[in-house]
Amino acid sequence: MSQPPSRRGLLRLAAGTAAAAPLLHATPAAASAAAEPATATAASRSSAAAPEAPAAAAAPVPPTWTVQPFALDRVTLGDGVFRRKRDLMLGYARSYPADRILAVFRANAGLDTRGARPPGGWETSDGNLRGHYGGHFLTLVAQAYADTRETALKTKLDYLVTALGECQAASADHGSPRPSHPGYLAAYPETQFILLESYTTYPTIWAPYYTCHKIMRGLLDAHTLGGNAQALTIASKMGDWVHSRLGRLPKAQLERMWSIYIAGEYGGMNEVMADLYALTGRAEHLAAARCFDNTALLDACADGRDVLDGRHANQHIPQFTGYVRLFDHTGEQEYAAAARNFWGMVVGPRTYSQGGAGKGEIFRARGAIAATLGDDNAETCATYNMLKLSRQLFFHAPDAAYMDYYERGLTNHILASRRDTSSTTSPEVTYFVGMGPGTVRQYDNTGTCCGGTGMENHTKYQDSVYFRSAAGDALYVNLYLASTLRWPERGLVLEQTSAYPAEGVRTLTFREGGGSLDLKLRVPSWATAGFTVAVNGVQEQASAVPGSYLTLRREWRRGDRVTVSAPYRLRVERASDDPTVQSLFHGPVLLVARSQATDFRQFSFYRDFTLRGDLADAIRPEGRPQYFTTHGLTLAPFHVADDARYHAYFRRVEPVVVFGTSDSGVPNRSRGDGLTFLDVLWQQAPFVTSAAFLAAVRALADAWRADGRFTPAERDRVVAAATAANLRR
Repeated sequence: MSQPPSRRGLLRLAAGTAAAAPLLHATPAAASAAAEPATATAASRSSAAAPEAPAAAAAPVPPTWTVQPFALDRVTLGDGVFRRKRDLMLGYARSYPADRILAVFRANAGLDTRGARPPGGWETSDGNLRGHYGGHFLTLVAQAYADTRETALKTKLDYLVTALGECQAASADHGSPRPSHPGYLAAYPETQFILLESYTTYPTIWAPYYTCHKIMRGLLDAHTLGGNAQALTIASKMGDWVHSRLGRLPKAQLERMWSIYIAGEYGGMNEVMADLYALTGRAEHLAAARCFDNTALLDACADGRDVLDGRHANQHIPQFTGYVRLFDHTGEQEYAAAARNFWGMVVGPRTYSQGGAGKGEIFRARGAIAATLGDDNAETCATYNMLKLSRQLFFHAPDAAYMDYYERGLTNHILASRRDTSSTTSPEVTYFVGMGPGTVRQYDNTGTCCGGTGMENHTKYQDSVYFRSAAGDALYVNLYLASTLRWPERGLVLEQTSAYPAEGVRTLTFREGGGSLDLKLRVPSWATAGFTVAVNGVQEQASAVPGSYLTLRREWRRGDRVTVSAPYRLRVERASDDPTVQSLFHGPVLLVARSQATDFRQFSFYRDFTLRGDLADAIRPEGRPQYFTTHGLTLAPFHVADDARYHAYFRRVEPVVVFGTSDSGVPNRSRGDGLTFLDVLWQQAPFVTSAAFLAAVRALADAWRADGRFTPAERDRVVAAATAANLRR
């Protein structure tokens, strides 16, 4: 049976209309195996700052977390591309009319819409997902306020919350029809929820609990980030309504509901209900969170059984963040194991080079990367949710692999998802980010799911730069973004200067405070060209292992400086199902070839190699930072978000064993894992001398002959070509 059209497909069809713990401490590697308020400008920040949100608004930190995040307002971004992208989204947050966001809610509650039109896209007066975008917008404004403390943003946030409270009350008092519980709040009648209970499918109904989640999440963010007490009251009433609907249903009925494609998609309802419980302490809210157990998938992942092939990616990813939060509250190990194993089934086996996953919104077979490249890969929502899951898992088990993935997804997908142009009418973000040859990013996405998460993405870049240990005796530096951390409990202000994602030295300066503290510096897995650290100009002798944390333990003083150097190298990453299909990176940064062609570009590099065996022998700097040229094409950092066609993957073609100008004429055959003779040889580089190079060629050629991949004559020709080669260092 063919699947219903994707949500993106329906959006395109509608475009014309719209225009008129223990287990959590296992390593990720093991997991892989198995009214309209006035607006403000940026310049008004210091002169129009609102008072701090009440501390009581903060969400409680679970005792299960060995590592804790800092509140969003404790970390500020420094100069650089991340702040520029954030500022583009702040312009949208300040300018977009709140009454347009509220129009669908007011219409449903029988209130005056004040002449405002809904945003469009899926957020229309008759759309089955209307209201979801409003939830995201709440989060956007809450995050923007937490970051900037601009009075106008706080006023806007409070206006939105007050209006939603009026809608909730009006629906309960004189709704037509009146909802089953006074806590109900949505932008459409309760009908969709009722129909879901009789297993009505998409597109007759469209993910009602997904929309509920976005609204509740936005309200909780308005409370915890914006200090709005009414937001918690509204969300708590919504939680009571959720419990009143689901708490009476048999488990088998709930499980069948959650298994329905898209109609049963509930986003992170289990997570938001668990977070609500942490704030209210109401047992009904925790019970309602457990109603969202998607048991068959939960059990399979807990057992390490990979059954993801063919499942809707973003329907399921946020469920596992919810399971982590349920583990925090219940201690039930199945939740922990399922989340950890699920992460390992996605990161690596189903992850494209930029950190995204899925084709046409669907998880494909494990390891199917080259086979699934197209223009509809990597729904941006999915990466948004994978980053959230990675954070949650790290809080329990601070393994560098979680932050390696976080860096990849943040730098090469999320940063790249915001068009580099200002707009006050559109979020200008991507939906799919195609990985096939000659694809082009499409932006806007007003009213879509990725438009919603996209608004959030670019106003919380700083949320994972630093973490602290639960005891407060260690500071994790996870990302090398220009930023300033304020840790008032320790009287500490730490400033990081950095040009990231460009190459360069990162400097951490203790501007205020100090004392005994373990400073844990992440050594990225890509840092194979070295990772050196100096304190006040004196180099540390500690060993830095890529894919780990290096700990500096000392009494810190005001003015202390820590400099970190991790030179970038050009490197390739091979697709697991076809090693000849490769992506090119400069350190952590994905480079894409600019070309109008729509078939794979073919690149050969080994012919240009010197004894050092470095891709820099074949790929030349173009003149601009992080731009290169090869085979007559420009290679650009993918986070430069424009409308140019790009190639994130290329076809590696090295047909003959050649050393510089010395051609053996022997086919460059591969072994069982797909690696060729030249691949294996150059993995041993750099070679100190020509003699060392020749010895390596002889040994490998003998092995290839012994395995039947070279004839004796071919072996001799390869060695002769290597002997005749004049490779410089």
